[in-house]
Amino acid sequence: MKEKLTIAKLKAFCIAESKIQNKFLFGVTDGKAVGTHIEHKFQEQLNSKYKTTIGSSASGIDLPSKDILTDIKVTSIKQPQSSCPFKDAKQKIFGLGYNLLIFVYDKIDDPKTRTAKLDFVSCLFISKERTADYTTTYRLREMVKDKANIEDIVAYLSDKNIPADEITLNQLAKQILKTPPVQGYLTISNALQWRLQYQRVVTLDKNVQGISKVIDKASK
Repeated sequence: MKEKLTIAKLKAFCIAESKIQNKFLFGVTDGKAVGTHIEHKFQEQLNSKYKTTIGSSASGIDLPSKDILTDIKVTSIKQPQSSCPFKDAKQKIFGLGYNLLIFVYDKIDDPKTRTAKLDFVSCLFISKERTADYTTTYRLREMVKDKANIEDIVAYLSDKNIPADEITLNQLAKQILKTPPVQGYLTISNALQWRLQYQRVVTLDKNVQGISKVIDKASK
């Protein structure tokens, strides 16, 4: 009988899968193709050992069960970033709404063996509470501390081109003043899809509640 997958086991499994050698990825330069291959392999191995739900493209999250609720991201250390579906502007301020498990790899091709070595220099688990935009949440927290009002908050959100209409911005401002956002650690760029950048968290050299560095070679 399969064990139930927990977040703790997910982190441990990340260590076990920290290095993958693959002949199919030799010479592949498309980061999306590399990421998709690793994500699918990781999902298959999780599914074979643990009792869990593997998401579909429709669900948008790789591990959508309520007790896990984690999306898997695979990215190169050369430019650690990826995209995710845009749901609403609140995600940039209050987080994506789900956890992230991020594999950051350094790909080295061996022409002699014609295989690719993927050295995972970082494996990060980021709780959903920390998945908002760093600069936006930092400034909004400072504004609340400095007794900003609704108009101040709306003006800031408008200046930063937060993708929302005036009514939504006012609703966001009220929510921010009532419940200031937790400090996020991603860089989230506005687009038809959110563009998530992980450089800040990859090189993070202090302990932050909600961020676990299962593997950490990148910040050394």
